Amino acid sequence: MKDSYHLNTKLTGLLGHPIKHSYSPLIHNMTFQLKGLDYIFLPFDVLTSSLKTALKGMIGLGIKGFNITIPHKENIIQYMNSVSEEASIIGAVNTVVNDLGKLSGYNTDVNGVYETLLPFKEEITGNEVSVVGAGGAARAVIYTLIRYFKPSTIFLINRTEQRAETLKHYFCDKMKYDSFKTRELFPPDLIDIFRNSKLIINATSVGMFPESDDTITSLNHSFTKEQIVFDLVYNPLQTQLLKIAALEGATILDGLKMLVHQAAKSFELWTGEEMPVEEVYKTLQLYIKG
Repeated sequence: MKDSYHLNTKLTGLLGHPIKHSYSPLIHNMTFQLKGLDYIFLPFDVLTSSLKTALKGMIGLGIKGFNITIPHKENIIQYMNSVSEEASIIGAVNTVVNDLGKLSGYNTDVNGVYETLLPFKEEITGNEVSVVGAGGAARAVIYTLIRYFKPSTIFLINRTEQRAETLKHYFCDKMKYDSFKTRELFPPDLIDIFRNSKLIINATSVGMFPESDDTITSLNHSFTKEQIVFDLVYNPLQTQLLKIAALEGATILDGLKMLVHQAAKSFELWTGEEMPVEEVYKTLQLYIKG
């Protein structure tokens, strides 16, 4: 019987806390098997106080590369030897490549957003979009929209409008984009903004399992059949937000697409190979539904 790994197996992994909910080990180990690559992906639960020590361990063990998740995405930048443009502007790293002890940081969430929205680029460019949230995910979304899709206006919507204002000023300064408007997340007041937006993106965790009944708005007349509604939440696959938008005829995009596309970019950075995105996506759909 052949061992599943041996002395030449290349190691990759995930650093974060907590990490038991992550699908990254499933995605990458499945892909290594599909591609016939001698790699393995391992999860490492690392507290904030242990991050620097953990990184020294990753270098010492010769781990090829690793993903970074909450709460380390911002803090890890100080330990990188180099940081890509998108990670620098966003202010967060979610993928690290270890090249003989030199650590390079990337933000592949940008790839996840870009690839998910790419089929709709012509529809999005030059139109109004709404982004709900002001955290790390929203930063990756805003960077991608400005860099690649060039909407006429971005409405930044958050429970605390001041955080949206802070984000607005940050991107005005970093990317010289000043077509922002900010609003507080108060659904009855947002109906007109939502209805006039070609694209609405939920970049919050609202609606994520086990709080699956939550939604950024329960008002079905917020949506139209001409719209695209993208929810970054991937568990459940079809959130309450997407169910409501679908009933109004909107085009809906689930967060699993983004998850797989961002993983595909990490996979490519570590291995130089392309991930079979559609095959991985379909398998994960069955896994989550099961």
